[in-house]
Amino acid sequence: MRLGVFDHMDRGQAPLDQLFADRLRLIEAYDRAGFYGYHVAEHHATPLGVAPSPGVWLAAIAQRTTRLRFGALVYLLPLYHPLKLLEEICMLDQISRGRLLLGVGRGISPIELRYYGVDPAEASAMYQEALEVILRGMACKELTFEGRYYRYHQVPMEMEPFQKPHPPLWYGIGREDAVPWAAQHRVNIVGNVTGAKMRPLTDRYRVEWAAMKEDPQQLPLMGLGRHVVVAETEREALAVARRGYDKWRHSFLLLWRKHNMQLPNPNALFSDTFEEAEAEGRAVAGTPDKVRAFLQRQIDDGGLNYLPCRFAFGDIEPDEALHSLDLFTGHVMSDLHEAKLEN
Repeated sequence: MRLGVFDHMDRGQAPLDQLFADRLRLIEAYDRAGFYGYHVAEHHATPLGVAPSPGVWLAAIAQRTTRLRFGALVYLLPLYHPLKLLEEICMLDQISRGRLLLGVGRGISPIELRYYGVDPAEASAMYQEALEVILRGMACKELTFEGRYYRYHQVPMEMEPFQKPHPPLWYGIGREDAVPWAAQHRVNIVGNVTGAKMRPLTDRYRVEWAAMKEDPQQLPLMGLGRHVVVAETEREALAVARRGYDKWRHSFLLLWRKHNMQLPNPNALFSDTFEEAEAEGRAVAGTPDKVRAFLQRQIDDGGLNYLPCRFAFGDIEPDEALHSLDLFTGHVMSDLHEAKLEN
């Protein structure tokens, strides 16, 4: 069982320069604590994500950490020139000596895609073609590619990744029909759905993995993101969590409300209040004992071998997040590392 961190890098009350400085201090603590990976979202023109250039943020993280793996979850491939992104990916993997996690996707928000002049109806095809360019380019010395959106002729591939043939792939998932592709390409998956909705996906992944006669010990990681706040008392934890969640959810919905649009996937919609999110199993705030028991249930319900937590969200203060992390590290983390699926 591995533990990680997911970060929207959503805007709270602090000025941007202070937010970046405080978050890097928190990421250094993730590194010291022994988390497996740190995943940052890519968003544009919204307070939900103020790391719109993940590569810049990840380069800073590479210099402030020594063990922590890191990556975008996900790079919005339709917004990139794939040849340029390929070179950036290789640089980050080399700078970190093989700690990059390569998350890829087309983007859930048609609003953000349109801001960049991308037709959402074309995004899926652009994503698939861009991913093919990137993976092919990391595996060859000279790239030739003829596609609908991208064309290259005998481009020398001076850049190469540290991890061969490429950094491990990651994908945000919410539908079972995406599982066969993920298993065939050894893609690690992360969802935001309930444990009950995730379980058919993880079960299907294990079936696909076994059918390919792959080593069960090499099974890719399958996780669920969860908001987590730990304090000495449940009352203290809930006070912090409610405040942070309200601000985070406002940012989450801001563009959708501004454009009077519904989220395309109902599973992506979070509950109105933190208490409702906790009742659904998508968030937890409480003492170490409560948090430990809650997350163990998530592992069992979802069939997970990975658990990325959100410790900083909304307007949670840096010291509040660090205190929550300290309690998690001291009283929860080791037990979860040793957790086994009970069903």
